[in-house]
Amino acid sequence: MADQIRRVGLLKAVGGTPKLVAAVLLAEYVAVALAAAATGLVLGWLAAPLLTDAGAGLLGSAGGRAVNLSTVGVVTGVALAVAVAATFVPAVRAARTSTVLALADAARPPRRTPWLIAILRRLPVPLLLGLRVAARRPRRAALAVAGITITVSGIVAALGAHAELLEGSSNARAERLNQVLLVLTITLVTLAAVNATFITWATALDARRSSALARALGATPDQVSAGLSAAQVLPAIVGAVIGIPAGLALLAAVDPDSMTTPPIWQLIAVVPGTALVAICLTAVPARISARRPVADILRSERT
Repeated sequence: MADQIRRVGLLKAVGGTPKLVAAVLLAEYVAVALAAAATGLVLGWLAAPLLTDAGAGLLGSAGGRAVNLSTVGVVTGVALAVAVAATFVPAVRAARTSTVLALADAARPPRRTPWLIAILRRLPVPLLLGLRVAARRPRRAALAVAGITITVSGIVAALGAHAELLEGSSNARAERLNQVLLVLTITLVTLAAVNATFITWATALDARRSSALARALGATPDQVSAGLSAAQVLPAIVGAVIGIPAGLALLAAVDPDSMTTPPIWQLIAVVPGTALVAICLTAVPARISARRPVADILRSERT
């Protein structure tokens, strides 16, 4: 929604009321939710037979691909509820923004204090640029932390459930449970990957002027791209650190009687693994943005 503020100002400048602006913003995300629900129904319908066979009683009979109206209604209703719950308050706040401030669309300037400047100036240039980018959009950084925390907590809980299944019997039901856990884990990782990529791209677009100024003052494209990537890697590390105890707490809440936890080496590998994945996912959009000519960016921003 932070990237829609200028659009809000344009809508209000041509006569749009706050209610109309909020309805336009909500309608956009409701349409996305409907498209996502339809895609999810198709993918789930195709993936369900992979988790079933003639002896599996967990997910139904073999080859069962029936998607009835109740299933479609539940999936679509959940998608719409999530979209509305997530966008209603930001849409209303954006619609109430004054037209002048919305048209200016200025990111929050980082606070400059002498002691903080004295510490940061000793940091490497990419890390310094990354911290500056993250400080300009603190809510976006908080969003990245929350997304990684949820993903890591789900993965840790899945690893714990998998370890408990390995200690139990290896019957067909346990195998199907492992398959379901694998599907859920892949879904969480994919969601985190999509979020990290698009958040990095949005951050790169938002910071294109400041990045161009940094390059004009001597920063290299590699340093700028590394800084944009660091702006997402740092929240990812924080989210991974928080996600480990959150995942263990989630596992304990779901199964209080279980004393099984994931192996220590898996928990230790979560943080560096998350950082490595974040670096790989953010490198491409950050490098593409940092390769644009400085003169073109500054000229377009001025006009």
